[in-house]
Amino acid sequence: MSASTQFDTDFWKDAKSRKIWDEIIPGEPRKTLPYLLTLEAIHSYCRSVGDLHPLYFDAEYAKKSRYGGLIAPPSIHILLMFACTPMDDWMRSPGTINAGQSWSYNLPARPGDTITLQARALDKFIRKDRLFAVHDNVFFNQHGQVICSGRGQTIRPV
Repeated sequence: MSASTQFDTDFWKDAKSRKIWDEIIPGEPRKTLPYLLTLEAIHSYCRSVGDLHPLYFDAEYAKKSRYGGLIAPPSIHILLMFACTPMDDWMRSPGTINAGQSWSYNLPARPGDTITLQARALDKFIRKDRLFAVHDNVFFNQHGQVICSGRGQTIRPV
């Protein structure tokens, strides 16, 4: 199955099974799934965002780089956020608005890495009649090394 077809893009399909804002419990770990990051998925992602750097496509070029081989771009966490969460995850709710985020990148993800995610809501609050959730996410490779970590806020749908 190609990377472009392995993710369900009907975000409304499972909307009724997702937690609503009232059910989000700060500190409670979110259910996550391991994901095998393939070269095909990296290439599909890179093409979709227009990032054709040779570190992601040219094995000979990448081998001579400080990384010693092909890597994924740092922004791959966008794909991983969906790949590592089930369809009923509250972060997938249609109508969610990104209200800001900050990411730290430790190691590049590589083709063949099995990625895991530790994620949770840190806080939730109401401001100007809008529902906010503060959350953190940490992605690991199969060696338990942190690839990247981030904290963000989202405005939740009512």
